[in-house]
Amino acid sequence: MTNKKAFIFDLDGVIVDTAKYHFLAWQKLSQELGIEFTPEHNEQLKGVSRVRSLDIILELGNIQASQEDKNRWLIQKNEDYLSYLVDIDESEILPGVLPVLHYLKDKNQLIALGSASKNARPILEKTGILSLFDAIVDGNDVSNAKPDPEVFLQAAKKLNATNENSIVFEDSVAGIQAANTANMISIGIGDAATLHEAKYIFKDFTFIDVSFIEALIN
Repeated sequence: MTNKKAFIFDLDGVIVDTAKYHFLAWQKLSQELGIEFTPEHNEQLKGVSRVRSLDIILELGNIQASQEDKNRWLIQKNEDYLSYLVDIDESEILPGVLPVLHYLKDKNQLIALGSASKNARPILEKTGILSLFDAIVDGNDVSNAKPDPEVFLQAAKKLNATNENSIVFEDSVAGIQAANTANMISIGIGDAATLHEAKYIFKDFTFIDVSFIEALIN
């Protein structure tokens, strides 16, 4: 079992760009509630649970709501989001991701998904990459949202890997903090200024060289 590492990937914004569909669904709900919701506001929702996301939006609009209303809006948002996902395919996979996944597979490394998304499995199925993952931990499996490390700890456990031998790819500050708390190697995908707490940062996967992955394995 020498040199077997656990590579744990977040989903939205790391493997696929489904974040844009979350934005559209939240924006639609916000408009119905008379709240302005911009791409800048959307940054606050990255890596945050659905429930907390709604609270942030309601705070933006200074709206007090009953739990009953909130539950209805959460269901509505998810239905809108899922309607955008109906037609997705492998073209949604972000540039550079597939070569990294296939390289890890060829090198017999362990691959897991660690995502807050409750729709992770259908997304991986529709994009044709479900079979590349040895373990999946998603929003249906965890009770604590990032920056709590629960999702990554569960993923490592499913792979029988130690935290020290686990490497996390994340695009959110909360996700990077979760990986760091778990004592895993954190790799930020996105803006260096935002993700400065990560051990390594790449603008996207096209900037990740094979030699870098090889060094992580060894």
